Amino acid sequence: MEQSPSGSTVDERIFAYKAAIRAMCEGNYAVEIPNSHHDPMGRLGAELRRLAEYLERQFDEARKLAQVTESVMSGLILDDVLNRVYEAFEDIIPYDRMGYALISDDQQHVTSYWARTKYPEPRLTPGFSAELAGSSLNRILDTGEPRILNDLESYLAEYPDSVATRIMVAEGVRSSLTCPLIAQGKPVGFLFFSSTECYAYRDLHQGIFLRIAAQLSILLEKSRLYQEVIEINQRLECRQRELEEQAMQDPLTGIYNRRGILDLLRLQHSRTLREKLPLSVIMVDVDLFKKINDGHGHQTGDLVLKSVARALSGNLREYNYLGRFGGEEFLIVLGDAGGDTAQMIASRLRTAVSANVVPVDGKALSVTISLGVASIEDASRLLDVEQLITVADEALYEAKRRGRNAFVCRRIG
Repeated sequence: MEQSPSGSTVDERIFAYKAAIRAMCEGNYAVEIPNSHHDPMGRLGAELRRLAEYLERQFDEARKLAQVTESVMSGLILDDVLNRVYEAFEDIIPYDRMGYALISDDQQHVTSYWARTKYPEPRLTPGFSAELAGSSLNRILDTGEPRILNDLESYLAEYPDSVATRIMVAEGVRSSLTCPLIAQGKPVGFLFFSSTECYAYRDLHQGIFLRIAAQLSILLEKSRLYQEVIEINQRLECRQRELEEQAMQDPLTGIYNRRGILDLLRLQHSRTLREKLPLSVIMVDVDLFKKINDGHGHQTGDLVLKSVARALSGNLREYNYLGRFGGEEFLIVLGDAGGDTAQMIASRLRTAVSANVVPVDGKALSVTISLGVASIEDASRLLDVEQLITVADEALYEAKRRGRNAFVCRRIG
């Protein structure tokens, strides 16, 4: 003991208490507070120790929540955000399973969207849906606070109609913390923490979630909307590709139309110039097609065109391109193929079509084709696309003059 200037005795413990209080004011909660007798001053010291321990826990919790927030906030895609939540909360809330469910726009249903577990083969999987009206989840939304169920087997005995609880218990889950997600005043979903241990959750865990509930709810809802935008954009891009393909497709035969095959020829033409490769094209014409149309009708003519298109495409490699050039004419683009290869292909195509018959009125209608091949061996002498087609066209008409069901090849360079 020391004496004060007035002569009264001063308890030395008060100096240690003052130093501890100053340290705590500066954010240092790991302070030394001496144990002492159970006199009033000693009891004050004990209260200070409890305060320091409480502040240390609060500081540690705040630090962990800040880390959670920082980690989660860096995500954009919903699944990515949820996985970050799963990994970030591990140190502050116990769970063996975490799930996320969405409330429908009409607020009538809740549907499981995502789940992640520490055990294999979960049974409550994404897509599970239940009515919200009249359910215990709806009552959680009314309170706006997380709900703890620390003995799910007992809860199921009391509410045997709860399908979700029955599935969870079958998975081995024994306690749960259900957290409502409310973004800007609107209920948007639930976050479920589940443990295989009974009595895993305390009021402390409710409080931890509530401290960042608003931020987390808004972030998850923004991520969901962002993901919807991405999915809508992907569908639009897919639809655009479909429309582009349709714009390049012949509706009758399903192969490229004139525009499509010419675009591919121009691309191949550019590649041939750039890489000094050979290039061949084949112009195909159905023999006596007008006679077929006049004698059997346009419906039969369409059947013939489709049959010829199938026979041609079935005898081409996937890197060869076939298009309907117009009427009964077809154009084939053979990239990286010189005259010898083009002639072999032309011969194979002529044989394939002549061997194919079209059933008409119970009879077999034979069809033949004539082919004109234009091949460039020397890229330095490469003609433009129009000239190349003209050469192939001239070869085609030469084949017709020779009696049809034939092919003629013209080499350039």
